[in-house]
Amino acid sequence: MNSTGRTDRTEPPFRADHVGSLLRPPELLRAREEFARGDLDDKGLRAAEDEAVRRAVEMQREAGLRSATDGEFRRASWHMDFIYRLGGIERAEDSMTVEFRNESGTIEFTPAALRVGGKVALEETIFGDDFTFLKETVESAGGGLTPKLTIPSPNMVHYRGGRAAIDESVYPDLEAFWSDLTDAYREEVAALGRLGCRYLQFDDTSLAYLNDPRQREHIASLGGDAERQHETYIRNINRALEGRPEGMRVTTHMCRGNFRSSWVAEGGYDFVAEALFGELDVDGFFLEYDDARSGTFEPLRFVPEEKAVVLGLVTTKRGELEKKDDLKRRIEEASRYVDLEQICISPQCGFSSTVEGNALTEDEQKAKLALLVEVAEEVWG
Repeated sequence: MNSTGRTDRTEPPFRADHVGSLLRPPELLRAREEFARGDLDDKGLRAAEDEAVRRAVEMQREAGLRSATDGEFRRASWHMDFIYRLGGIERAEDSMTVEFRNESGTIEFTPAALRVGGKVALEETIFGDDFTFLKETVESAGGGLTPKLTIPSPNMVHYRGGRAAIDESVYPDLEAFWSDLTDAYREEVAALGRLGCRYLQFDDTSLAYLNDPRQREHIASLGGDAERQHETYIRNINRALEGRPEGMRVTTHMCRGNFRSSWVAEGGYDFVAEALFGELDVDGFFLEYDDARSGTFEPLRFVPEEKAVVLGLVTTKRGELEKKDDLKRRIEEASRYVDLEQICISPQCGFSSTVEGNALTEDEQKAKLALLVEVAEEVWG
């Protein structure tokens, strides 16, 4: 494996990076339980979250990372806590059932569904206060960390429910829904830029799910165009990012589901790769690549030379630590399809996409992040 001698990336995504969510510490989980019982007020919960975020930032600094998130500690879900704060979107009366799988069998997850019952609009800067606290914490911690905010992509408002979740009396024309939704996102991105956000990530399961034939069958059953939906989604992410603040780096993370160490979809990136890598207007792609379920590196041949590829080589689904030589071999395999200087590495997903978290410990989580930093230094540094 030959590097050109550049030892690091000076802007996001960084050589060793991570997706966003972190395991919720026990004291924060206890505070949430007390809040749910009415034994802790809003101020007390916020104080517990603040302290947990401070410790999380310090952990990321100690691990050697260049970016830091708030671990998504103020959320129960990586996406729904954001989506429900968009005007016009509400919780549906019924829950939905999502079947996750792992080596031991299946797990049913029944999150609340959503309904688009009014005109979609941005009523406030979502996660604005959260980002401001993260930025101030990162600055006070020193070490040159870049604060990173993760939000769900606009596709996540549409994917699971499709047309059926959007009130036809409000949006008889689906294009009007997409127009309002992407307008709201553009306003959100601009507002985050004014708060000083320079590293923003759109998290998106849909573009990875659509590689799975079973998921395309599901889309067709909802009346969608399973063969073209990824193209619609790419166009609308691009609309949401039009006019984004100068200097803001935007990435997207695509996974196949992450709940209690289990997943939903399988299959490589082949179905969406050419349109995804060639047309999506982001600076980097965080991609799951921790096992055979993610397919080969061949689709990376479509990645333009100005884009970064963040290989999710380290799994967050179990605590066993990967071997350095195995990770280096995987990087070398990927470099046959995309230039080594475009490659970064990360965990394959977050450690805690929902409040429940995956089946590993905080020590194992930190060891995996530190391992990524060490491998990146040995490969590029």
